[in-house]
Amino acid sequence: MERTLGSIRYPEGLGGARRAAFAPESRELILEIELPVQAVVPSVTQYRFKASAPPAVVPQPRKESECKALYRDLVARLALRAIDEAFAVTPPSLVDGVAFNGKVHAKDRATGKSIEPCLISVRVSRETFGELVLDEPELAPVQSLHHLNAIVSQHPYDLEPVPPVVTFDLTRYKIAPERDVVAGLDSRPDLVAMDPIDFEHLIRRLFEKIGLKSWVTQASRDDGIDAVAVNEEPLIGGLCIIQAKRSKNVVSAETVRSVAGIVNDKNASKGIVVTTAWFGKASWDFAPRNRVELIDGRHLKALLLEHLGIDALIGLPKLPPGWQTRDLN
Repeated sequence: MERTLGSIRYPEGLGGARRAAFAPESRELILEIELPVQAVVPSVTQYRFKASAPPAVVPQPRKESECKALYRDLVARLALRAIDEAFAVTPPSLVDGVAFNGKVHAKDRATGKSIEPCLISVRVSRETFGELVLDEPELAPVQSLHHLNAIVSQHPYDLEPVPPVVTFDLTRYKIAPERDVVAGLDSRPDLVAMDPIDFEHLIRRLFEKIGLKSWVTQASRDDGIDAVAVNEEPLIGGLCIIQAKRSKNVVSAETVRSVAGIVNDKNASKGIVVTTAWFGKASWDFAPRNRVELIDGRHLKALLLEHLGIDALIGLPKLPPGWQTRDLN
């Protein structure tokens, strides 16, 4: 039996995809896959009936060296399969290469604390990976990974980690403590009158409800970033830079261009500017060419109602161009 997690399928019980991101500049798909723990390898090879008094069924234990060899082979096979399927479901015109990290969620036997060692890490191009004949019965998975210049743990059964070739790094951003603002809102809150920090946390909650994992950044020295989010969907996912503008006036084109610059600087997949107000034509023309999505006040109002059940008001002093009165009330 197989289950689908993202675009990567695994036999039932053998782990699955955790995170995926796409770097359009390098045309590289980044995968971080959860590998199975050592217990997936059966510790018993067979059971023997013993005609004793009373009769008994006696398990025949597997040798530890065999358990280690089988586990090393298994995680190597899963890594190759994940990369192979990633290339299979992505067009060559979009994805040139894959960066892969295979990690395990486990407990440190010495301390009892949760750990997440990386056991396999590799960056490989489509052309190089295509040289492997994966359906060849005599293919040795571990040797294949070494052929791809992968970093492979010498002792994966003992959870000996290796340095990953790429990381999902949210430590570059100063993450603020979460705040539940939805519970304290009025039945029809005026978004323009909200506290600026509460507004940022409301936007974070909205994107979480939509399906992103998101965090609000601290106000000081955040490079103009109000929140960061991770879309874990393969191909279209990745790191998103969010700027929330609680404003009564049109958002300037300079603001939108600034977010595009941050997206490039942070190597993010896209930027999102969300506002209670509106955008000018220059912003609407610029944004789609530069991986920036614009959400104006009336679109924000609709999203809050759809995903959070919040029927918000937008207390703008004048009706923006092209809007109708119902867009504010």
